[in-house]
Amino acid sequence: MVETKQLSHYVGGEWVAGPDGDWTDDLNPSDTSEVLARVPQGTGEIVDRAATDAGDAFVLWRRTPGPQRAELLYRAADILARLRDELGELVAREVGKPIGEATAEVDRGVVILRYFAGEAVHPIGEVIPAQQEGSLQFTLRQPLGPVGFITPWNFPVAIPLWKIAPALAYGNTAVWKPAETASLIATRLAEVFQEAEFPRGVVNLVLGRGSVVGDSIVSHPDVKAISFTGSNATGMAIGRKAAERNIKYQLEMGGKNAAIVLADANLDQAAKLAASGAMRYAGQKCTATSRAVVASEVADSFVSKLRQEIEALPLAPATDPRSAVGPLIDQAAVNRVGQYVSSGQSSGGSLVLGGNLPRGEQFERGYFFEPTVILGVPHDAPVAQEEVFGPLLVVQQAQTVEEAIQLANSTQFGLSVSLFTRDVNAALEYIQDIECGMVRINGDTTGVDPHAPFGGMKGSSSHTREQGTAAKEFFTEVKTVQLNPAS
Repeated sequence: MVETKQLSHYVGGEWVAGPDGDWTDDLNPSDTSEVLARVPQGTGEIVDRAATDAGDAFVLWRRTPGPQRAELLYRAADILARLRDELGELVAREVGKPIGEATAEVDRGVVILRYFAGEAVHPIGEVIPAQQEGSLQFTLRQPLGPVGFITPWNFPVAIPLWKIAPALAYGNTAVWKPAETASLIATRLAEVFQEAEFPRGVVNLVLGRGSVVGDSIVSHPDVKAISFTGSNATGMAIGRKAAERNIKYQLEMGGKNAAIVLADANLDQAAKLAASGAMRYAGQKCTATSRAVVASEVADSFVSKLRQEIEALPLAPATDPRSAVGPLIDQAAVNRVGQYVSSGQSSGGSLVLGGNLPRGEQFERGYFFEPTVILGVPHDAPVAQEEVFGPLLVVQQAQTVEEAIQLANSTQFGLSVSLFTRDVNAALEYIQDIECGMVRINGDTTGVDPHAPFGGMKGSSSHTREQGTAAKEFFTEVKTVQLNPAS
């Protein structure tokens, strides 16, 4: 049993206690008898202080030379690398990510910090030919100001860092609200920035409910942009409020990602990667494989191989070194997956695998659900259209490449997709016609390189991109300058 931590907000370089008695418990989803932390409920007043301090810090931070900002980000990366094993275990305990993936996420956080440290010293403008003889015309990219960040629990290290690191690299300051169920990890990341000696007010952390803290951040007049990852309903509400204030907003939302398997595909490869994409971390990734659209002539063979691959993925508590699937985040998530399984069967689908709570002593105090595969549901059934965010894969059949692409495109989402084939012509058709922001061939739907643009189309995104050089587009604005000779 670990010690229960009493957390605080981090505002203006100081740790600020929450109101007495207004706390929530942060539980280990693998074993809910373990209370990891008590999370203070932030208020509008705390957000106001954080935003004001971020605004004050911005005045000096924006003028801090890029090499100095880079040095601080490199320092934070080195500290995170030193804490690798500790934070990997903490990610496993707090959000239920299997320990191997959890530690790999910390490693990714180190890479992200180092990448954007390098970006802090890259060019921030370009020279443009001027019509007037003797004139110098150029652009500058300048920071926005304090940026509000609202981040999810499922990637509690990588997502905050791939948002906050570029913002800092380009001269912005941060007001950050993490998901309540990732508050302890967020606190440790704030401590990393503190140990790295970022100036007071450059990074501010406010814990608590989205309905209070998140709304206060989005509405605060000192916050000049919002970057959000989470549900579609919350994201669209944030977008409307940000649009009313005429500030930049960046929304990364849901996915209903498909793996398309054509008749000529390597079925062993396709089944292995589809199983991994659907079931690892209990399917709790916005890029998780939620549907498999399979050529009818190989559907039976594919499903047989898929079942074998899924059964080979151990379902176990997140800190178990063997764990691949792990628990869901909370009881509401367990209930939601169960409801989708029931509705899928009611709509005519049949269970190939799973569909129940697992049995065994190791599962009794956690939020576990069996990896589940459903066949034969109509394409417009909720389980085939809506994001489940759990270990549930729907298998659909298609007669042609065109029908497979049509089925893959038939949801409101457009985040990630994969195609398994050896047919170059089919691959080229798919690349052009698929409505997704991240397109794979013979690969998993999950993940993307830390230096590559991340984002979706349709209802998955507000149509900006995160990570890589694309981050500069959101976190800076362009100023066009013309310098003429004095007459």
